[in-house]
Amino acid sequence: MRTQLEVDPGIGLRGLEGVRALVDEYKWAIDIEICIFPKEGLTDNPGTDELMIAALKSGGSVVGAAPYTDSSPHGQIDRIFEIAREFDIDIDMHLDFSLDPDNLDLLYVCAQTERFKYGGRVAIGHVTKLSAAPPKLFESCAKRMADAGVALTVLPSTDLYLMGRHQDHSVMRGVTASHKLLHHGVNCSPSTNNVLNPFTPFGDCSLVRMANLYANICQMGARGDIRECFHMISNRSARLMNLKNYGLAAGCSADLVVLDATSVEDAVAELAPVLFVLKRGRKTVSRERARLHRPH
Repeated sequence: MRTQLEVDPGIGLRGLEGVRALVDEYKWAIDIEICIFPKEGLTDNPGTDELMIAALKSGGSVVGAAPYTDSSPHGQIDRIFEIAREFDIDIDMHLDFSLDPDNLDLLYVCAQTERFKYGGRVAIGHVTKLSAAPPKLFESCAKRMADAGVALTVLPSTDLYLMGRHQDHSVMRGVTASHKLLHHGVNCSPSTNNVLNPFTPFGDCSLVRMANLYANICQMGARGDIRECFHMISNRSARLMNLKNYGLAAGCSADLVVLDATSVEDAVAELAPVLFVLKRGRKTVSRERARLHRPH
C-alpha cells in the first residue's frame, strides 16, 4: 500500500509518527509505503519544506504534491522534482482536481518529467479535469503522458463524491476514463483516496470494489476493458509503484490475494470476495466461502 501523508506547520510530524507505528504493527501483513506531501501548500507555507525533508529522512520513501493548493502550482512542482532527485525517490502527485479542463498542470508535470529524466517514476492522481476535456485535448494529453512516462491513478469513489457539486442537474461524474488512456499507452490504476471520512464517507479499501465502481461509472462493457480493470488493480499498480519480485512466477514474493472467481472479468463484474491472503507465504487473512443451506 502507498499512503499519502500530509505534513504542514499546523500538525508537524504527528501524522508520520502515527503511521510509522501502524507500519511497524502490521508489517507481518502488509508493506506500507509512505508518500510525504504538502496538502496545505508549499511555496507559500513557511516551514513546510523543512518538515517534508525531515519526514523523508524519518520514514517517507515517496514524495507527493498538491499544486492546486499553492499560490504557485508550478513552483511547488519544481520543488517536488528537486526533492525527488535529491533523495532518488519516486513522485506521486494529487493534480488537476477540478472540472475545468483549461490550464492543465499535467502538461507541465510531463515537461518536468522529461527534463529530470524521471519517466516511469511519476504518478498523478485525481486529474478530474481530463474527465471534462473534449476528445482532441484528451488524446493529446494521453500521448503526452505516454511519451513522458507519467502514470495516472483515478480515485473513483472520492472523485464521484466531490465533483460536480456546483451543478443542480446533469451532474458531472468527474472520473477520468483511464481505460481510454491505456489505449494510448499510459499506465493507469484505480485506487482509494479516502475511506469513511468527510471527503468520502464510504468504503472498505477493497480494490475490486473500486474496479467495479470505475467500470460502472465509465460504462464499460467490453470484456477486454473489464479485464484491464483487474490488471489496473494488480500488475499495472505494481508497475506504477515500481515493485520488485511481483507476480505469479518462480522467485517472486509469495504475496497473494485469492478471490472467489473463475476469471479476472468475473472478479470485477461480480465483486468477488476475498477467500484468503498470503504474505510471504504465510496466511494472514481468511474468510469462509458463502454456503447455501438448502432445506432437507
